[in-house]
Amino acid sequence: MPNLSIKDVPEAWAQALRDRAARNHRSLQGELMALIQRAVETDPLPPDTHTRPLTSRRQGWKTVEQIAAELRANPHDPKLCRELPRGVDIIREDRDSR
Repeated sequence: MPNLSIKDVPEAWAQALRDRAARNHRSLQGELMALIQRAVETDPLPPDTHTRPLTSRRQGWKTVEQIAAELRANPHDPKLCRELPRGVDIIREDRDSR
């Protein structure tokens, strides 16, 4: 079975979960498993979600391939090629903010 890990849980939430587990006579692990099980059973994913690639999902968004094709077809269109930050600039800004 895979292991899951949740980082940076606020202390108040962690304590609320420990309290909830104690009220339900469970360990924290058992309480978390019960919560996850209830979430999965009450709101299951569609059956084809596990087999279809993310790029084929349609929820009002364009796929990466569609965006790349538009940019290749219209490389000088100002609407498509507005000034966007580069990845290296985003990472540098994040590092400098710490």
